[in-house]
Amino acid sequence: MSGYRESLQRAALYVGGFLGPFGGGVVVSMLPEIGDDTGVSAGVAATTVTAYLGVFAVFMLFSGTLGARWGRLRTVRTAYVVYAVVSVAAALAPTFSLLIGARMLQGAGNAFTTPLLLAALAAITPRESLGRALGLFGAMQAAGQTTAPLVGGLAAEVNWRWAFVVLAAAAVVLAVIGLPDRMDEAEEGPARLRDALRPRVLRVGVVALLGFGALGGLGFLLAFRVEDDFGLSPAGRGALLTVFGLAGILTARRVGTLIDRIGAQRSVLLGAVSGAVLLVAAGTLGSIAVIAAVWFVAGIASQCVLVAANAAVLGDSGGNRGGAVSVVLAFRFGGAAIAPAALTPLYATHPTAAFVVPAVLLAVMAPLMMPSDPASTTDR
Repeated sequence: MSGYRESLQRAALYVGGFLGPFGGGVVVSMLPEIGDDTGVSAGVAATTVTAYLGVFAVFMLFSGTLGARWGRLRTVRTAYVVYAVVSVAAALAPTFSLLIGARMLQGAGNAFTTPLLLAALAAITPRESLGRALGLFGAMQAAGQTTAPLVGGLAAEVNWRWAFVVLAAAAVVLAVIGLPDRMDEAEEGPARLRDALRPRVLRVGVVALLGFGALGGLGFLLAFRVEDDFGLSPAGRGALLTVFGLAGILTARRVGTLIDRIGAQRSVLLGAVSGAVLLVAAGTLGSIAVIAAVWFVAGIASQCVLVAANAAVLGDSGGNRGGAVSVVLAFRFGGAAIAPAALTPLYATHPTAAFVVPAVLLAVMAPLMMPSDPASTTDR
């Protein structure tokens, strides 16, 4: 019985990875419906993405370090409970202001789960297999990203508030199952924030910001485009956005194996350049079927960047790996938080430019910022 429980808890460690992308992306396919119900425009409703991911990103700058000090297991379970409570509050929010407040609290709660789960995973995984383990975790994150727009779109067909009920239920289940006791195995030395803010970690953070903000974080922009140009319903928009995460589910573990072989730096170059080309295609092509195929492949490119970024900091020998991956994740989801605020006005005036600008930044800046792999450099 104890063996079964331990296996279930280990599985919950991976499944917990889906909650951040799921919570952030569940609203992207139902922004018009949220706006209609709360008396704001779809553009203003898009700030529900920024409210969640912005707070999520800010708190993750230090959540990994604090969680290591408080105890990973206790911190994560408490965060799940908080997340469930504020998700119910979001479902019941009578005004847009209260909805935004609930989304901010969701982001704060979730900041104390994802980085601690990744740090625990790295602590119990041999370094030579770390890429594959992170690939599986990335697949779970992709699962969250995949199901989020679909669940949101289906909920909006009835009432968008049901999507937040789903979020609450998921958090409750994870809190009840619990996590492996080995999560609280100590790292070497105390968890210090300055160890998590090394130049190498900050450079990888910029790569993660571009990798998520300019690919996965642009699902809202594609949803706007297919509604405007093709008149897709909420469920249709959700189904289209789902293919991006589906690609991650199917390929993230293979991407992790690839990273074990070629290194994180080359993986970022491959993902950034190909992802930029695919992003421009998604913003300009005139066929729904072709756009869906392009968005699927873009999901693979995104995994090449994001799993590599996690591997680069968790496979490094520097101290406070939990805090370091927390900082990288802060940048990653910060990119997704910035994207709606920065690109929605640009889309309103020049839709094509809203896709081209982030594509250029991704192709040029991500490879330049990515540091060399630890095996070939002394830059720590």
